[in-house]
Amino acid sequence: MKAWLRVTECARSSHTTNRQLRIVVSLTRAILARISCSRHFEFVGIVYNLDRLSAWRLTCEYKLDAKMIETLPGRGRQFRATPCARIALLVFLVLLTGCSRQSASEEDVGARARADSGRSGISLPVVGAQVRQGDLILTIRTTGQVRSAGVAHLKAENTGTVAQVLTHPGARVSRGELLVQLDPRPFDLAVDEAMAVESQSEIAFQDIVLPDSIVSGQPVSPERRKSAEARSGLLAARVRLERAQLDREQATIKAPFAGIVDEVSVAAGERVSAGQAMVSVVDLANIWVEAAVLEHDLPVLRIGGDASVVTPAAGAQSLSGTISAVLPLIDSITRAGRALIKVRGAAASDLRPGMYADVKLESGRLAGRILVPAAAVIERDGRPLVFVVKHGKAQWVYINPGRSNGSDTEVLPDSVSGQIPVAVGDTVIVEGHLTLTHDASVRVTDVRERIR
Repeated sequence: MKAWLRVTECARSSHTTNRQLRIVVSLTRAILARISCSRHFEFVGIVYNLDRLSAWRLTCEYKLDAKMIETLPGRGRQFRATPCARIALLVFLVLLTGCSRQSASEEDVGARARADSGRSGISLPVVGAQVRQGDLILTIRTTGQVRSAGVAHLKAENTGTVAQVLTHPGARVSRGELLVQLDPRPFDLAVDEAMAVESQSEIAFQDIVLPDSIVSGQPVSPERRKSAEARSGLLAARVRLERAQLDREQATIKAPFAGIVDEVSVAAGERVSAGQAMVSVVDLANIWVEAAVLEHDLPVLRIGGDASVVTPAAGAQSLSGTISAVLPLIDSITRAGRALIKVRGAAASDLRPGMYADVKLESGRLAGRILVPAAAVIERDGRPLVFVVKHGKAQWVYINPGRSNGSDTEVLPDSVSGQIPVAVGDTVIVEGHLTLTHDASVRVTDVRERIR
């Protein structure tokens, strides 16, 4: 005589996972191990039936063959389950019943709506993008830093007292604009003194050459003139005068180029010495990005190739640029070279020197390819596919993907028919398609436009 116990659970829930199933299996084995007559229990197992319409829904069946009452062969008496066995079996039934109710109560409303959308007429909102034909630009992803063509840290050329500070941090200045003025009086005095010394030297020079010229009646020869200038100190006096005039010019600190003042380190009345920092000016009109490129990627880069730059200042917006130079030196520690990217357009004005940037550099170009957004390609049953929106329905179409640059993926002809299963202009879903079923009713709320 045999008593069969069969417990079946058919749960359709997005919350049911393989981990939960393994937990139930472990609990079942643990309960049976505690029963004194456990050798009369046989755990048949769990059957996993994946719903082919959705990888997130699965049907599970638990079977338990429990030989609770059986005449043992060769014993001549009937076996009865012990109290421990009865209690364990009761606990096991409660666990399975609770698990089944919990799975039913936690069923995801959104998943149920997607499964029934075709029957109920509910259209799920999705985001689409069009299939296009164009060039697939293969890229190298790296990081870089924003640099400026001009960052001038202006310093005092001479010792003096600051008379005026005519700028402030953040001020826009033009080339040659006065920024800081030192007290000019000491420099004016130095120029006057040098001019006086030069006049005295000129008189001494005349006293040397004139007597000989009057006696001989001939003009002074170049050799005689040069000797007289040196003996009179006229040459040294002229050099001292030029030095004094230069010091006076350098007492006014001017902007070397148009830009923005980044820092002012002095104040009016402050005594400064030669070499002391005074003002920093940054040129924001000439900005580039210096990207680190591994040595094995350098040969595929070409000057004039396209580049895109993403920085915190631009948010998610990608700035277009051009590879303007590939520098020759390789860092011996990082084994990376450097490529310079010139950013195009008015968006470059948002960049600031020292910013971190994510960079994509063109390494190759495949012309005339059928392209879909990389976000549109998903896998079902191990096969890549895209959802194509036709007449308000999401129809999955298996594709043969080729190369991808992270943004676009090339679609190759089918290996059997030789045809490309999607056409230029088709709308494929890029958001809201991860849990869709075939022929689900959808509503395209936004169609993204991509740069061709």
